[in-house]
Amino acid sequence: MAVRWMTGFLDAPDRAAVPFWQAVTGYGLSDWREDGTFATLLPAAGDAFLRVQVVGDGPARVHLDLHVDDLPAASYGAAALGAKLVEIAEGLTVLRSPAGLLFCLVEWSGESVRPGGRHSLVDQVCLDLPEAVHDREVEFWAALTGWERGFSDLPEFSYLVRPAGMPLRLLVQRTGGTVAGMHLDLACDDVDAEVARHAGLGARVVRRVPGDWTTLEDPAGREYCVTGRPPFRT
Repeated sequence: MAVRWMTGFLDAPDRAAVPFWQAVTGYGLSDWREDGTFATLLPAAGDAFLRVQVVGDGPARVHLDLHVDDLPAASYGAAALGAKLVEIAEGLTVLRSPAGLLFCLVEWSGESVRPGGRHSLVDQVCLDLPEAVHDREVEFWAALTGWERGFSDLPEFSYLVRPAGMPLRLLVQRTGGTVAGMHLDLACDDVDAEVARHAGLGARVVRRVPGDWTTLEDPAGREYCVTGRPPFRT
């Protein structure tokens, strides 16, 4: 299965945090579609890779859409790797990974140009994986995407090497929790300044790791991180 593009979805019970994410990214917002349940964040240049969705239940969370050439074949392949089918709709297959992470396979529409960001950029999705499911889940995502695994200087982190031009990287974090999840990370050129900007827009600082990253909570209660990764690092 060739992953042609990746979209991060910000799912929440309502639209309360949408203006926050518009302000954080500097992106516009499309018209709301599907009876007002989802919209696309629109960068000034490049192809869209972030969407917002009203899901009607909580808590606020993140899921991924993987864009593929052959949806039926990709769906079959994902199931063969251990994904569980949730729903099939026109142009869309909803699945759960072996650890229970929700993701979708969707038909690729030609997206190929990664948006830029001078000072900050939503850069990666982190898979937060408890010890009990970590190894199996990493194997699943590596096989699903076909991306090589890389290793961080910090033993609890690894990542999958994205192809050139892909808007989001997959970071993997080994956690001490019991439930797998996903969160967004931003890359920026000045963590302290970026954190202050987000706090001014309504985010709450949860914890700081000096020199590396800061975890924040958006107005919907969804955690995300601001990191010191350069905005255009692979």
